[in-house]
Order: sequence, then structure tokens, then C-alpha cells
Amino acid sequence: MSLGIGGHQSAKMGSDDWITPKFILDELGTFDLDPCSSSTQPWPTAKTMLTKEDDGLSSPWFGRVFLNPPYGQETWKWLKRLSEHNNGTALIFARTETEMFFNYVWGKCSSILFLKGRLHFHYPNGTRAKFNSGAPSCLVSYDHQTTQPNTQKLAEANIPGALIPQNY
Repeated sequence: MSLGIGGHQSAKMGSDDWITPKFILDELGTFDLDPCSSSTQPWPTAKTMLTKEDDGLSSPWFGRVFLNPPYGQETWKWLKRLSEHNNGTALIFARTETEMFFNYVWGKCSSILFLKGRLHFHYPNGTRAKFNSGAPSCLVSYDHQTTQPNTQKLAEANIPGALIPQNY
């Protein structure tokens, strides 16, 4: 079974640089770090934004993290790192049957917001992609046991979908 979750449908057009829709970031509040920001990010994702050139996977992580990881065979590495950091929110495909989901989401996250419909990501210049992502997406929150700021933000967000809290 593959750990990866596939790429954005439009990635077949030659780009793997897909920007999170601004409305999602607006609803989730301020993040301290985005270790996977685009080098041409049209709107801020966090106070500190690392690009591919910064090697965000190997860099120190701190505070509340926003993660829209590179989609594909390496996605699990980013999700593993966020689950270990245990403070942040990831935007990933809702591939609930994958080994990655079983290893780093089920039983590790604080909550999952399964988004209604399919997202339209944006190009690095901010233009909305013509086609949707090609798969359902979800926002996965990770919180320290004593606080739940990421789950709380998902619960308060005006983002259509179904929030599923995890029981510990």
C-alpha cells in the first residue's frame, strides 16, 4: 500500500505549486510557521513561511503550524512531522484508506474537518484554478492534550463540511 495521497488533478498541466484558497487561511487565523510555502506565495499563510529552498521538512518547527504539503509519495513525511510536532493544521486529500492516513491521522490527530465538495486550489499568482483538485480534501488538526486551539479554530470556522473530533 502506498503512503502517498496523489497529486492535484491540475498538476498534470506541469505544475506542482498549488496555493491554499485564501478563505481557508482567513477562517483558521494566524499561524506561526508554514514549512511548505510557495516561493511566490500571493497571500501570507503564516508569520514565518519556508519555501522548498529552505527545506522546511528539515528545518526547526515552532508554534502553530499550517501545512499544505507537497502532494505525492512524500506527503507522509510532512504529516508524520506535524503529528510529532502536535500543534497545527494540515490540508490534505481525504484518502482515509491509505497507510498514511492510518499511521498519521487516525488516532493521532485531534479532529478532522471533511470539506464539502472539492477545493479549487490557486496558481502561484493567486488565480483560482479552473478545475477542482480532483479529490475530496480535509483539514486535520493536531493539538497538545492540554489545549485545543486548532480544533477550536476548525469548530468556529465558516468552512462547509463535517467536523469529526477524535476521542483520546
